[in-house]
Amino acid sequence: MGLKERNRNRLKGYDYGQNGAYFVTVCTHNRQQLLSRIVGEGLCALPQVQSTPVGQMVEQAILHIDHAHPSCSVACYVIMPDHIHLLLQLQSNEKMGGHRGPPLQTIIGNFKSYTTHCFHGKLWQRSFYDHVIRNEQDYQEAYTYIQHNPTRWVDQHKGA
Repeated sequence: MGLKERNRNRLKGYDYGQNGAYFVTVCTHNRQQLLSRIVGEGLCALPQVQSTPVGQMVEQAILHIDHAHPSCSVACYVIMPDHIHLLLQLQSNEKMGGHRGPPLQTIIGNFKSYTTHCFHGKLWQRSFYDHVIRNEQDYQEAYTYIQHNPTRWVDQHKGA
């Protein structure tokens, strides 16, 4: 009996090193709620992300992505209890003599490897989810989704 072939997460034939924006989701191993807690709810208290020490380490790594990979900038992010969302912009400076940066999968792979090493254990699920941003409306929808994710979390976990 052969091994089951894994589903491909990347678009076949798409160049993930080209300039563009990408909406990325990375989930913790077994969806463990290690990264944060969502606190506050009600009319006056919008839900807020309260990072755990692991979440704080992950945030520092997110904030370091553009230093480690100058062709990549983090437009926005959120650190949820069991996953993170990132809106990344890849922009190489080839025309001005710069070098093209690494593709998205290398950037996320380096991020996951570094944070796993700091965590001293299995932190992330295999692979990650990405969505190639196609236009300004798509970008705005991804940005808004990330910003409102804590509110959706509270709505989905009421009474749980």
